[in-house]
Amino acid sequence: MDGIVKKLTTGPKIGDSEKITINLGPVDLGQIDLLVEEGFYANRSDVIRTAIRNHLSLHAQVVRETVTRRALVLGLQHFSKQDLEAVRAAHQRLNIHVLGLASIAPDVSPELALATIESVVVLGAFHASPAVKAALADRFR
Repeated sequence: MDGIVKKLTTGPKIGDSEKITINLGPVDLGQIDLLVEEGFYANRSDVIRTAIRNHLSLHAQVVRETVTRRALVLGLQHFSKQDLEAVRAAHQRLNIHVLGLASIAPDVSPELALATIESVVVLGAFHASPAVKAALADRFR
């Protein structure tokens, strides 16, 4: 099964992003707007992205160690219909563990997903059809 999991790397582009919402106090927001007005950043999102990346870089070693310890795939992992059919043909089941983006192709049926996916742990984003997400709901850890 390792050969199957290792080849599952095509699909959504790495540059895809997820939208999040945060609440900031008016003073923090004002300071962000000032930095944008002064030309240090292109917009509010640029300030926030930069701050988050800088903060994450402080914890990079802990993240690397945890990814290794928890056997997470770092980045993206895409599962096509053909990939999951190969898993089913091999009479195996997947435990998906991803830090980043895990995606299941739109043509994967809920039945195929249920037959081939034992568990799902995703720290980041999970893309699949609503029917597949619903079918796998009790397999998320």
